[in-house]
Amino acid sequence: MEITPLLLSRIQFAFTISFHIIFPAFTIGLAAWLTFLEGCGLITGRRIYRRLSDFWLKIFAVAFGLGVVSGIVMAFQFGTNWSELSRRTGPIQGPLLGYESFTAFALEAAFFGVLMFGRDRVPRWIYFVACFLVTAGTSLSSFWIMVNNTWMQWPTGFAMRGDGVFVPNDWSAIIFNEVVWVRFPHMMLAAFVTSAFCVAATGAWYMLRGHAVYEGKAMLTMALRLAAILVPVQLFFGHLTGDYVHDKQPAKFAAIEGRWNDQQPASEILIAWPDEKAEANRFEISIPYLGSLIGSMSLTSKETGLKGFSPDVRPPVLIPFFAFRIMVGCGLLMLGIAWSGSLLSFGERLLRARLFLWATFLSFPLGFIATLTGWFTAEVGRQPWVVYNQLRTADAVTPFLTNPQVATSLAIFATIYTLIFGFGVYYIYRQLQAGPIPAPDLPTQGTNPKRPLSIAGSSPGVPDAIQAGE
Repeated sequence: MEITPLLLSRIQFAFTISFHIIFPAFTIGLAAWLTFLEGCGLITGRRIYRRLSDFWLKIFAVAFGLGVVSGIVMAFQFGTNWSELSRRTGPIQGPLLGYESFTAFALEAAFFGVLMFGRDRVPRWIYFVACFLVTAGTSLSSFWIMVNNTWMQWPTGFAMRGDGVFVPNDWSAIIFNEVVWVRFPHMMLAAFVTSAFCVAATGAWYMLRGHAVYEGKAMLTMALRLAAILVPVQLFFGHLTGDYVHDKQPAKFAAIEGRWNDQQPASEILIAWPDEKAEANRFEISIPYLGSLIGSMSLTSKETGLKGFSPDVRPPVLIPFFAFRIMVGCGLLMLGIAWSGSLLSFGERLLRARLFLWATFLSFPLGFIATLTGWFTAEVGRQPWVVYNQLRTADAVTPFLTNPQVATSLAIFATIYTLIFGFGVYYIYRQLQAGPIPAPDLPTQGTNPKRPLSIAGSSPGVPDAIQAGE
């Protein structure tokens, strides 16, 4: 493979976006989690929700800051590496990114200070409203980013000027693109599920350590029950996203499926090794008819293969093929853990299920992996287009770039991001290790794992401090 400025620029953007998306995927869900805790505390008056909220607010603050910093640095590339993309799509992408700053970021910044410094300075209901508005801000940010990215995936509401510049002629068609209302919920649910599994894994860790066991069990129970509801909904929206790809980006769909030839009925390839040179799969394991059922909800439909497209418009196959399967595998693992944990949470069996606690603790990366591989599937599968069917990636890169220039900027980005990530993760780890402040007069160390514990007075025999709302 020849090393070119285009290839290096793509590697650089893939690196920075992969790093950046980790933090929004975490903070969007974490903001909603803080709002939920504050709402529960406001309604019930139980102090455990205040302790959990204070604890997770520290984690949220660091992750939020890391997301902002990494996002700002990432945006420099639009001018340095992708100036043709900026020039030609600026009339559409510029306002959309501006809307994010004017609405979402302004909302987050305005009320983030209340979260950090207003706990004892404003009434509890105002603090709850501030949490809600920060959550709304993170959601709005995600919305505008998804509108922008969806326009690149399926461009609508534009006209092409004589100099090749895209100009908007119908903002409603751009903002309310039908594909947005499939992809935006899919991304939001991914963030919620990712955060839920981080919270559940943290709770499992504390229960395994015998530290802040009551708080850990509260985290674990609430997060797993929430995930038990959200993961099936996420899988449903994933299917809807697949429908849009099937109908509007058939070459990407064929690459995801690893399907080279037209088939009727089509089989579903569970696993294989796609060989792009031979235009065939090696070591293939497939299920007859299932490909037609997934693609068209029919057992007899004809499904298009990659050979039906000219080689110059085919996406790479290996990355979308394997990334999609990793994403689905992570989703199914999370579904199994969430449902199993929800069942175990009834009847006070969680503390005795130490193998399950270990499985939950080790599951914390699953949401991040699923989110990243989902983005890899979407973005690599769109190639060779940066604006689908309208602008090729090769035509969007900055002219006259040289390999040393891009290699230098890539090295600088890698260094900066490594430092940011290293210090940020270390600080988050220290906060997680310290844990929430345990309830007074409750055992936090050496708790007998064979003795069932309960939260917030839900069972007889619970210590008085919990019955009182500790």
